[in-house]
Amino acid sequence: MSRQYYVYILASRPYGPIYIGVTNDLVSRVEEHREGSGSKHVSKYKIHRLVYFEEHSDISDAIKREKTLKRWRRSWKDELIERDNPGWHDLFDNFRNEMILD
Repeated sequence: MSRQYYVYILASRPYGPIYIGVTNDLVSRVEEHREGSGSKHVSKYKIHRLVYFEEHSDISDAIKREKTLKRWRRSWKDELIERDNPGWHDLFDNFRNEMILD
């Protein structure tokens, strides 16, 4: 089985502060953010809702995509989130449960 890498976006609320990151273990990384050991920006603004993620099989591609998203206008980031998650729902529990079942 090949390793997966994830580019993800966390939000505090719809249209609120966001955080974009990359990881090879999305469950652990989101849990770290929620426990306050992620980034200072996430802790300060209580950015704990996983609102978007995408999988990559190559770490270089994932890092390149993360950097691209960070350079995007905020409106483009919001549109990306809303394309797949129009209600800005927290996707974390469903993702974690799917990982447990696999």
